[in-house]
Amino acid sequence: MTTQTHTPADVQGQAGPGTATTPASKTPAAKAPAAKSPGLTPHALPAGNDGRGATTVADGVVAKIAGIAIQEIDGVHALGGGAARALGSLREKVGQKDLTQGVHVEVGQTQVAVDITLVVEYPHPLQQVADNAREAVYTAIENLVGMEVTEVNITITDIHVPSDDEDADAGRPEPRVA
Repeated sequence: MTTQTHTPADVQGQAGPGTATTPASKTPAAKAPAAKSPGLTPHALPAGNDGRGATTVADGVVAKIAGIAIQEIDGVHALGGGAARALGSLREKVGQKDLTQGVHVEVGQTQVAVDITLVVEYPHPLQQVADNAREAVYTAIENLVGMEVTEVNITITDIHVPSDDEDADAGRPEPRVA
């Protein structure tokens, strides 16, 4: 879980370009370079942070956002490896869908790394599906969570062939009588 905390001193440190405040006196100092106040550049804090509280984002929330973003990508059949998919299909039968299946996140203070395991529909190009999924995760997490995504690693564990589903149904013998 990550917590983003901003104190009133952090916000005052952003008085404007070319000014810096010293913590002891709270008075503007002579034009100090931004390098002398690490972490207090205007881009360091997302818009809307005014020092009146902290926002905590659970790791599961970030994983769920990534999972939802990936499911909307054309060519993605399922998330997770074989065992996770089997357990997921049982969950779906009882009305619970795990949107984080096949998604693992590492959340820091301001950055996120994501690992995804998925199954691609045949005949979609694997690299194109992976690139589209990666872009969707970057966009969703950066826009909705407001954290920087450092990397999105995608592992494709299987290809789903639609004819496999038909073959399973075709394996049942036709009744000999009507």
